[in-house]
Amino acid sequence: MARPTRPEPKVFLSDEIKTRGLGWYRATYFAHASSEQLLGEKSTSYLDVPHSAARAAAVLGRAEIVAQLRDPIERAVSNWRFSSAHGLEDRPLAEALEDNLLASRAWDPALTSVSPYAYLERGHYVEHLEPWFCAFPGAVHVRFLEELATPSSIGSLYAELAVDADHGPQPTQQALNRSEGTAPPLGTELRKRLRAHFRGSDQRLQELLGRTLPWTREDLSSLDAGG
Repeated sequence: MARPTRPEPKVFLSDEIKTRGLGWYRATYFAHASSEQLLGEKSTSYLDVPHSAARAAAVLGRAEIVAQLRDPIERAVSNWRFSSAHGLEDRPLAEALEDNLLASRAWDPALTSVSPYAYLERGHYVEHLEPWFCAFPGAVHVRFLEELATPSSIGSLYAELAVDADHGPQPTQQALNRSEGTAPPLGTELRKRLRAHFRGSDQRLQELLGRTLPWTREDLSSLDAGG
């Protein structure tokens, strides 16, 4: 994997990578590589910037894209914890999410590469994945967070990537990049409103992937009754 891992490479967020080229990318982030046949990097911001997919395709040509998704409500809470811990968010959790249901909050691109307040926008996964499916047809591998702790799911992903399962990283219970601190629980009514907010996007994601989303197994019948 690319080094350093922090900060993330994020090279495909800008058109600058087209000028620097593949040679610069490999020399800068993979100088430690030797005989490995598959190189990779992790930059979560790529899903936020639609043009990242086209830039990656133009520079890399062929590549395998792995996207890890989780319940968009839990992701929003984690996002709030991260923004709060880094001094970017001053609103309580419920207030921040209530505000986000109404509108997006302005942010300073000079401080962060993507908005620290896109709690709900970032959870509309299908919109963020579609550019990658277009740029890398047949090469986008989507996994859910709940699956990546199981050997069978890791094994199937390695098989799709042509990675030797005996030598690749193994599942771990250790939490990586976990946001610090704890978040207050969401009220039942707010959680219902958030679930309803994501319903259309989740349905489109299910159609795109041809799979049932783990978080949609929650009984949504009360949402209809609750308005």
